[in-house]
Amino acid sequence: MEKNNMSETTETASDQASPPILSIDGPRATIRLNRPQKLNRLSQLDLDTLVQLFDRVEANRAIRVLVLTGTGRAFSAGFDLNAISERAASAPKPVAEGSSGSAFEAVANRLEDLALPTICRLNGGVYGGSTDLALACDFRVGVDTCEMFMPAARLGLHYYKGGIKRYVSRLGVDNAKRLFLTAQKLEASELLRIGYLTAMVPAEALDEEVDKLAMVLAGNAPIAMRGMKQAINEFARGELDEAAADQRARDSMRGDEIKEGTKAFAEKRAPRF
Repeated sequence: MEKNNMSETTETASDQASPPILSIDGPRATIRLNRPQKLNRLSQLDLDTLVQLFDRVEANRAIRVLVLTGTGRAFSAGFDLNAISERAASAPKPVAEGSSGSAFEAVANRLEDLALPTICRLNGGVYGGSTDLALACDFRVGVDTCEMFMPAARLGLHYYKGGIKRYVSRLGVDNAKRLFLTAQKLEASELLRIGYLTAMVPAEALDEEVDKLAMVLAGNAPIAMRGMKQAINEFARGELDEAAADQRARDSMRGDEIKEGTKAFAEKRAPRF
């Protein structure tokens, strides 16, 4: 098992809060948000660290699946509201300088477009901008006590366009309107019904459920998954590069993965990609 120089945390609060922590165990990487006493509320430093960790994970071809989770009783309370309040009270800045919203959008978009499959392990509540981080993952496995709350309308905040687009493309127009315009809190069972959660389990079964899904994803053909994930995301956004998708499909018919996959099928064994 390979670990990076930041130590792995447990589910309970660590002795000292920190930016997100990366651990690697075989083909699986886990990024853990680690400010449990603040419900893993995210600062600009945390956002910058997440992008750096995404780059490291994607560059390591031995990693086949990424799990994103939180320390403590919540997944994340979203972006630091104090920073948002300070920006609201300050003089307007040039568009080129960006904002907390554009910074969050960049992180969520980077997560959505990662070349490997991603699982959000929702160990508890998910609020504000972090609802989009979870939605940017390919799968969301949550405890049956988790809840979700998007407070933008109560705060007087127009959410960034990339996040709204992700809500609409993944959950549908009606659900996106319900979540953004009413700012109502939804419980886990309703999140499962509308498709925000892809699986819901009791807390004691969370790790087993995530492990099973991670094992399936880690065992599948990484190049084929990467290409199909890209096509699915592009379809959802209405931005499909048809020529590139066609080329990937043609290339796969002569690639090493299909040779191993069909051989393993004939030999009635698990493929070794």
